[in-house]
Amino acid sequence: MWFMLLSNYYRLFYPMKIINFSIIAHIDHGKSTLASKFISLSKKEDRNTSNSFMDSMELEQERGITIKSKAVRFFYNYKSEPIQFNMIDTPGHVDFSYEVSKALYACNYAFLLVDATKGVQAQTISNAYKALNQNVEIVPVINKVDMVNAEVDRVVEEVKSNFGFAESDIFRISAKTGEGVNELLEHLIEKSTGFKQSNKVIQLEYPRALIFDSFYDEYVGVVILCLVQGGDLKKGYKVYLNSNKVNFEIQDTGYFNPQKVISESLKQNEVGFIVTGLKDLSQVNVGDTVLLQGHATEVFPNFEIVKPIVFLGVFPKSSEDIQNLRKALDVLHLNDSSFTYKPESAGTLGYGFNCGFLGILHADILLERVKREFDIDIIVTNPSVSYVIKEKNKKTYKISSAREFPDPTKIDYIKEPFVMVTVVTPEEYLGKTMQLATSSRGEFVDTQYISISNRTTVKLIFKAPLSEIIVNFNDNLKSLTAGFASFDYEFIGYKKADIVKLDIYIHNEIFPPLSTLVHQERSESRGREIVTSLKEELNREQFSIPLQAAIGGKIIARETIRPYRKDVTAKLYGGDQTRKTKLLDKQKKGKKRMKVMGRVDVDKDTFLKVIRKN
Repeated sequence: MWFMLLSNYYRLFYPMKIINFSIIAHIDHGKSTLASKFISLSKKEDRNTSNSFMDSMELEQERGITIKSKAVRFFYNYKSEPIQFNMIDTPGHVDFSYEVSKALYACNYAFLLVDATKGVQAQTISNAYKALNQNVEIVPVINKVDMVNAEVDRVVEEVKSNFGFAESDIFRISAKTGEGVNELLEHLIEKSTGFKQSNKVIQLEYPRALIFDSFYDEYVGVVILCLVQGGDLKKGYKVYLNSNKVNFEIQDTGYFNPQKVISESLKQNEVGFIVTGLKDLSQVNVGDTVLLQGHATEVFPNFEIVKPIVFLGVFPKSSEDIQNLRKALDVLHLNDSSFTYKPESAGTLGYGFNCGFLGILHADILLERVKREFDIDIIVTNPSVSYVIKEKNKKTYKISSAREFPDPTKIDYIKEPFVMVTVVTPEEYLGKTMQLATSSRGEFVDTQYISISNRTTVKLIFKAPLSEIIVNFNDNLKSLTAGFASFDYEFIGYKKADIVKLDIYIHNEIFPPLSTLVHQERSESRGREIVTSLKEELNREQFSIPLQAAIGGKIIARETIRPYRKDVTAKLYGGDQTRKTKLLDKQKKGKKRMKVMGRVDVDKDTFLKVIRKN
């Protein structure tokens, strides 16, 4: 409390030094632990009470990852002067890279955290370059130096080799025990020249705010987390969102400390929240600019609307839960506008939804919430990506499932999404990693070797289709490299590709739920995998069942489930041969009739076994 009183006094008579910083790192390198330690130091609280300050969601604490950005303000007394810190804790996973880049724009400094037991990983490199691109000054930090298996000297050399830092610039800390954490904060204070000289502050005639995250509150509506520049924003100000010109009146302003604190205003270079009063979260986009009505000023650069790139079919196990599932998805969309869904039907699975996500982790988190928070058992199909279709009549649109694939004769060309992949691996696994990249239709861009203390690490960079990366690439990479390799990827655009629709026929009838979009060179092997799995899982009948994979009218793979053979002559004891022949002919005619009229039902369990195998 005395910090708050002292800070209010200083704000009246002196311009308080404001330092905006972020913590960036590979996933599970200790970002949230360090953030919680900073808060506990400022509040003089016990360490154990602060562990959940930043990762407040149950799934965040359980998995040890950050899912949503958090912005927390705290005060630190340095040489009898209160310093205001605005700390932004960002997700470490590639699915949320755009959110990370916008959060970094609000910062002047970033702690680049590296685990002393694991060293520099793929996302360490990726996040470091994101910070540099946003003109953020990086402070390198080696964390977990208290661990028994920490290799501090080796990791220091890795940081020096990858980023060019001098050894004297690299801090060694333990976020868990607090070793070196005070020195880290005070180093930032000494480096900072105050907000008036900040390289991120632009002299503007009117205030503006950069949105780097948002959420929906059932009592007050949409709340945005933002950085304010060019002046103050207060309750009652009439403002609008630049991208869609949505007008609203500011209902409240404040910040998290880490609890919610209402303030009179958000001042120049401060980070906090604005209560908008809006009821639709999809109107608010990360990276957008909030401007005063009638007093427009320069907007923040490089804004884009984040769109889903990975799509999955989501179906209730019980058809009675379809309305409950719709309500659950409504709630998730209300809190996360980057998540999309639309109804679809898939034969055996019945009615469900085609859902769009930012990536596999994003999908995993939201679907886990459906199960936990809404108690709905769901079935999830294999992930797919969005393709750009250009028809001969110049019409262009995107599709995300085989059911949307148009008549091939109308198509001019198809584009599929490509990503730039960075893999960091020990040298002894380079050959296997390159084979995996090649099998994923990768195009090699660069290979860099970093030799430190008799250990060589390789950074392999290549382009690859997103569809090859999102499903099994991570599992295969970990398996081939004994878990030592890590990877990161960044979307780089769409590229023309020979994409075809692979249809599966069961007993001469097309089975739409197993239809899929694949690259032409993958079609035969993919088709053979599916029909082989069907042969293993489907029950035999009294008639033969042909299983076929086809592109258009061309069969590219086939398997046959042989029929049961009933011994119709078993009841005969001797007698003339014509009696046996008569019974066998009758059986033959019956099987022929069954082959024409018989139907094969693929139950839900069989379907799930097939898609999981493939």
